[in-house]
Amino acid sequence: WISNTASTVVMLPIAMSVINLLIEDEDGFTTRDRNFALSVMLGIAFSANAGGIATVIGTPPNSVLIGLLENQYQIEISFLKWMTIGLPVSLIGISICYFVLVKVFFPTQGLKFKASKTIIHEELDKLGPTSGKEKMVLSIFGVTIFLWVFRTLINSIFPNLGLSDTLISIFAAIALFTLPYNLKKGDFILEWKDTQKLAWGILILFGGGLSLANGMSVSGIVDLVAQVIAESNISILLTASLLIVLMLFMTELMSNVALVAVLAPVVAGIAIGLGLPITYLLIPITIASSCAFMLPMATPPNAIVFASGYIKVHEMARAGIILNLIAVLLLILLFQFFLPLLF
Repeated sequence: WISNTASTVVMLPIAMSVINLLIEDEDGFTTRDRNFALSVMLGIAFSANAGGIATVIGTPPNSVLIGLLENQYQIEISFLKWMTIGLPVSLIGISICYFVLVKVFFPTQGLKFKASKTIIHEELDKLGPTSGKEKMVLSIFGVTIFLWVFRTLINSIFPNLGLSDTLISIFAAIALFTLPYNLKKGDFILEWKDTQKLAWGILILFGGGLSLANGMSVSGIVDLVAQVIAESNISILLTASLLIVLMLFMTELMSNVALVAVLAPVVAGIAIGLGLPITYLLIPITIASSCAFMLPMATPPNAIVFASGYIKVHEMARAGIILNLIAVLLLILLFQFFLPLLF
């Protein structure tokens, strides 16, 4: 329900505190202690990557694709419809990540924590009760999620309402700035200064990607790619598999948002050349851009967790390469069997 980068930033200090509280050894970490720490830290990054696939807003490449489809091809994928695709992939991915990390590479069988559970409860008590502002934010967040999920149903009941996912997001943002927490003191949930640390560069990248896609379409590049593919005898399944592998391993070294923005129009041309609905290829390659588990620079969650100092590159790569290969297989199955049922 929030960006995978934001969820990683929120969870990382919690995880580090848990590790430090539960593992107190003056002689340093034992192998099991280190395996526990690695499982937790890598689990945060990998589950953020896989979990972000579930919703449109979970990871930026999803939003780039939705914007491209609406602006260039007049194809609308609702929040709920994306969840029917992304949520199963996400749940399977998270389950596989858990198994690979905890059962295969970093087993923790027999690990006994030296700290009592009471310490955890003491730390929770220090947080105190939920504040009024937190309750207001949760309420707005809950209403926003409800409207995203049931937008199509609401529009069918009230056809003149014209709700869109974008409009719902804007209303939620306006509510955070305009609903007062304490009107007498002029205290609102959010103020402009709270947005100064917002990643505005991502928004510019979105706009640039859509402009690039339009330019490639108008210039005829997409049509040329479609024509070349149509005249070739390449297998549809082989083409899809190669594109998935290409996207997944390229995003290990490049920004996944930029890759989707640049390659999506070309892949759309390939789909047209093969006589496929463009969503058949665009959705798997977009999801593939979030399945980069090998290197720290591959995704923001990987980089954030790596910066904690608990993880070495070879430890991330060792588990990540296996997860990458499993992701390729999973996305090929998605292309071959699941997407034809939805489009």
